[in-house]
Amino acid sequence: MLATWRKWVLVGVLGLVGCRTTGTAVRETPETPRQQVQFDPVTVTADLELASLNDEELFAGGTSAFAANDFAKAARYFGRLADFHPQSKHREEALYNAGLAYERLEHWDEAYLRFSELADAEKGTGDALDAAFRLAETQYHLERFAEAAKVLATIARREDLPVSKRLEAQVQQGVCELETGQSEKAEKTLRQALSTYEALQDKDEVEDYFPAQAHFFIGEIYRQHYDAVKLDPAKGSDALANDLNYKAELLLSAQGNYLRAIRVGNGHWATAAGSQIGALYENLYEHLVNSPAPVELDAEEAVIYREELRKKVRVLLTKSINIYERTLEAAERIGSQNAFVVKTRQSLEKMKALLLADTESAPEQSEPEQSKPHS
Repeated sequence: MLATWRKWVLVGVLGLVGCRTTGTAVRETPETPRQQVQFDPVTVTADLELASLNDEELFAGGTSAFAANDFAKAARYFGRLADFHPQSKHREEALYNAGLAYERLEHWDEAYLRFSELADAEKGTGDALDAAFRLAETQYHLERFAEAAKVLATIARREDLPVSKRLEAQVQQGVCELETGQSEKAEKTLRQALSTYEALQDKDEVEDYFPAQAHFFIGEIYRQHYDAVKLDPAKGSDALANDLNYKAELLLSAQGNYLRAIRVGNGHWATAAGSQIGALYENLYEHLVNSPAPVELDAEEAVIYREELRKKVRVLLTKSINIYERTLEAAERIGSQNAFVVKTRQSLEKMKALLLADTESAPEQSEPEQSKPHS
């Protein structure tokens, strides 16, 4: 419906540019006086620069602009071809490329409109199938997660497609389900995709990006469970110990899945997983150092509690630093540069500073206790 509406408007404004008009419809009959109906003002535009170009020229111009990373120009040329040359042999490619150009510009609504006119998740092949994947991508960025998951589930069920396409769709489906808050459903979907992958005799049939992504997001599910466990000293030492043990178990479960993502060998997800493991230890460290002592401890017991806690905290700092360093070494080895690498580098510096501060303050913490005046 949206695509049809858009084409109708564009056909109506052919040859006009920047005109602000008020439409007036006039009807006169001998029996009745003249009637006038006023419409709201409408601004309509057209790209006069491209009006004289045929479809071949538009396609060549769009292709050249895209290759030069001028995505705004590419979108104009490909869009003009798609809208004004419906019979062109290049129209499907133009729709797809216009969508890609808008993606590069992060104009998700415009990309969605282009891909939606071409996409066929149920039966499409070639550009129509690829457009269905891209459509789901734009829906994801528009936070229409349930709609994206539905498109991807349709692709994942298609027995006529190669396993690589079905597995790609299923992994992305699981990611979208997780975004909707359906963690159990998402985990089931992701584990089904991994079962399919593990059953393959030739794993080269599937890009390592997708099984690594599946392991990573199962790790994310357990990280979310970990985040949901709150350490509340007001509940007492026994309850706090139980919560801490459970939180540590969830940390290890998340870490296990992140490590599986690393072992798959995809550079992007290996870096992301290493970053998240370090972040888990950093987060647990922050919980422990910012948590007051259990309420039932007296002053002397609280001092002992703090000293024991400081020892455990140093272990967490050291683990976090070690993981961050290994992650950055791996990223440098494979030439990976992404948001996770930047985050990891920043976190590493923060953890090193905290460890240094803890080391320098350790003697100072015990000295005041020894020099207290007797009451």
